[in-house]
Amino acid sequence: MTNVPLNQQTLSSLPDAIALPNYDRAQLKAGIVHIGVGGFHRSHEAFYTDQLLNQSQTLDWGICGIGLREADRQIATALAQQDYLYTLIEKHSNGEVKHRVIGAIIDFILAIDDAPAAIDKMAHEDTKIVSLTITEGGYYFNLASNEFDLSHPDVQHDLNNPNAPKMVFGFLTAALRKRRSAGLPAFTIQSCDNIQHNGDMTKKMLLAFVQQQDADLADWIEQEVKFPNAMVDRITPVTTREDIDELSNAGVTDAWPVVCESFHQWVIEDEFSNGRPAWEHTGAHFVSDVTPYETMKIRLLNAGHSVLGLLGSIHGHQTIDGCVADPLFASYLRRFMDIEATPVLDPVEGIDLEDYKDTLIQRFSNPNVKDHLSRICLESSSKLPKFLISTINENLANGGSIRYATLVIAAWCYYSDKGTDQTGQVLDIIDEMKEELHQAATNSKTDPLAFLKLHDVFGDLVKESSFTAEYKEMLETLYQTSNIATQMQSLMAEH
Repeated sequence: MTNVPLNQQTLSSLPDAIALPNYDRAQLKAGIVHIGVGGFHRSHEAFYTDQLLNQSQTLDWGICGIGLREADRQIATALAQQDYLYTLIEKHSNGEVKHRVIGAIIDFILAIDDAPAAIDKMAHEDTKIVSLTITEGGYYFNLASNEFDLSHPDVQHDLNNPNAPKMVFGFLTAALRKRRSAGLPAFTIQSCDNIQHNGDMTKKMLLAFVQQQDADLADWIEQEVKFPNAMVDRITPVTTREDIDELSNAGVTDAWPVVCESFHQWVIEDEFSNGRPAWEHTGAHFVSDVTPYETMKIRLLNAGHSVLGLLGSIHGHQTIDGCVADPLFASYLRRFMDIEATPVLDPVEGIDLEDYKDTLIQRFSNPNVKDHLSRICLESSSKLPKFLISTINENLANGGSIRYATLVIAAWCYYSDKGTDQTGQVLDIIDEMKEELHQAATNSKTDPLAFLKLHDVFGDLVKESSFTAEYKEMLETLYQTSNIATQMQSLMAEH
């Protein structure tokens, strides 16, 4: 089979089995500017938008990507050499693999090289939506104070350098200032991150920043800018060399394709400042209140990932599907979801929670989506307070079970201290707080509650005696045995 390098000129030469954009990309306007073009954006929002462009005659909803970090240089280079095209590799649990070239992204600006260009693009009259996948840490949210972290060096830099910002809120502020001065309507700011009330969080953090820099502008933003909350879902593991090679064997040379499962979900509150794409025609669901949907997803899917990620990493499993193929881990996960997560969830219109949990187990078990536990566990210090610790706190308040989640917290301490699994293999731990977590976990040998005293992560959980009693017992046993499977079995035998 002839191998074809992916770009605009070669589209007609690609194998027939690969789905292609059927719209004129040269005529697209960048109605969406997206900050943080990673795998998830390309498997989710860009996918939905590409589907819409294929279905309709509208040409107003192309996407311009923006990278704020040096780490974005690689994706900027890969996309530019392919005319911003890439291949979506959709892997089904039955072994079927579908390939689709996504054409919705039409430009990319590396803001660390040209901040004015990024600001001007957001301020352009064609831009109707600025969307974000910046991960939890990019919101500069201080868990201890429950407020925006005004003391952070990046924040201080942007407050003092309004035309040369570093962080997302500095760029948004500069662009909105230009739009207001030009008499243009505000754009919508749409978070696509796994954060409860992600729109509300974005609004709160942005206004906290703008109030310090330009109070009049803050008033205008509060009145004019919409921040729709949304729930997003599609498992998108890190692309591997093997994925690239397999695509090459299928006839396409792509520097950075995206691998994902077949399942996708997007629930959005229908609150937009200046128009929106008709994403409902491609499967998105618009609602008046996304809260129950996002809580369900965060407390079951995201928390479930963390449960498997931390316990499985210590045991020596490598991937999510490997964990679920292990009956002990599959049973433990389901018991956590049934006994501790589900009781603190509100009813979700149109969703049967038992069916949803069954579907999650099926999705996690997909052997063709090798979602590595190292990816699942990265930046756990930002994830666990929302995914897992919130469930613990609610169960403490209403007398529910906490034991399954507590073992995960004890395992996280052990994981942060040892840095290896039970076989001695080094774990790939990526976390902004890695050193703080390691030091606190190491101190747990002399002070069993040292790990819990990281207030920015755990809040006041260390003051909950019913939790700390369980936690200390589990941590002591784990250090004595170094066998997480034995503890999981013992805990389940009690119920």
